[in-house]
Amino acid sequence: MGKSADKVFEFFEKISEIPRCSGDEKRISDYLVAFAKERNLECIQDGAYNVIIKKPASPGFEDSVPVIIQGHMDMVCVKEDSSDHDFDKDPIKLIKDGDFIKADGTTLGADNGIAVAMALAILDSDDIKHPPLEILITTSEETTMGGAAAVDGNDLSGKRLLNIDSEEEGVFTLSSAGGGTLEFYFDKTREKINKEGLKITVEGLLGGHSGQEITKERANAIKILARILNEIRKENPLRIGKINAGIKDNAIPSFAETEIYLEDIEKAKKVFEEISDKLVDEYQVQDPGMEITLSEIDIEEAYLEKETNKLIDFAILMPDGVISMSKEFKGLAEASLNNAQIFEEDKLVYRVSIRSSRDSKYDFMLNIFEILTERLGVEMLLVNSYPSWEFEKDNKLKEIAEETYKEVFSKGARFEATHGGLECGMLKSKLKDCEMISYGPNIYDCHSPKERLSISSSERIWEYTLKLLENLK
Repeated sequence: MGKSADKVFEFFEKISEIPRCSGDEKRISDYLVAFAKERNLECIQDGAYNVIIKKPASPGFEDSVPVIIQGHMDMVCVKEDSSDHDFDKDPIKLIKDGDFIKADGTTLGADNGIAVAMALAILDSDDIKHPPLEILITTSEETTMGGAAAVDGNDLSGKRLLNIDSEEEGVFTLSSAGGGTLEFYFDKTREKINKEGLKITVEGLLGGHSGQEITKERANAIKILARILNEIRKENPLRIGKINAGIKDNAIPSFAETEIYLEDIEKAKKVFEEISDKLVDEYQVQDPGMEITLSEIDIEEAYLEKETNKLIDFAILMPDGVISMSKEFKGLAEASLNNAQIFEEDKLVYRVSIRSSRDSKYDFMLNIFEILTERLGVEMLLVNSYPSWEFEKDNKLKEIAEETYKEVFSKGARFEATHGGLECGMLKSKLKDCEMISYGPNIYDCHSPKERLSISSSERIWEYTLKLLENLK
């Protein structure tokens, strides 16, 4: 078997036939177990459906430090409105378009299927030079990182980990933020009103990923709405009828709307015009498409005034955006906070996500929440969290990776940190003596039906990975 990337694409096509949305990984996990058994390779499948496959060193590499190759098997499942694709049973239909592989109206799953395909191609080969290998393929990375959280560090002996889950060729990641999602609960008891009120809508904001775009200081729809309500209530007590904002915890909310009841509608309209004009002007550079509209509407029910004021107070006082910037990496946020969503379940839920590459800053933000909720009488729950992967200056793996990149491509690579979360943070907490890097081929428009994988870039990253394994002797 040769060292070309043909096998990589064959395995990518094979795993694309198996449904593997986050939360539905059993079939792909079982496929990986069967793959290992067919090749008489040691395999571990845990209760979270994570899979570890171990392969002995190639001749001459028996005394080398074991290497972990890591990726995740789940994918984000999104399709175009016109697509009739059923993610529960249909294979991903692959299309080759010039240098790209894309899907037919759905997400491709190159994030992180390409890592799985490369790992399988290495396991399937009999002529690739490599140290003892442990292939770790995790579940639920795209949602909770629950797979990485469930990994038993005692099942792994590797001291160097290659995470092939980055999407820009030539850019290596050495650190990632830890984070968490918190929910704050408000009483949603309403009283009958059946009177005329107002509907306020904030829309057209750019939003974006709360890890990647947070330093751009874009408008947050929740904070914009809170400022409007705060101005209106100063001389005109109001009560919220309905309120809804944001779509998910890792996205800066680009939309928010509320219905309010108050006695003096005409006064409220005047205040609205003044504050909305100021806000549009304030964010004309970051969010030139922002629109803030007002319309009259019949209000059937409304929250109590006390609970309405508590919610507005909370939204005004809650920090948002960058808390501190990294001193090691220019232009990178060190700690940030995103007021992400407001929605109704059994209670009115206000959801916030936090990120930090330093545990001390993460703890500091939690302290802010504890004080704020105690003062306002709001219930708080940490619904999910993941640790940071702190930058290590003395990283021998980084040095070898850098030297190898120059050897293969005759140019240097970039080494950076990300304010997003990576499984490396979770795994580092279990494998404390393990050096780690993250890299990968060019993947564009991840998590959308426009997702596409560069074929030539994948071939280069495959060539690089093989050389890196050889240099890790």
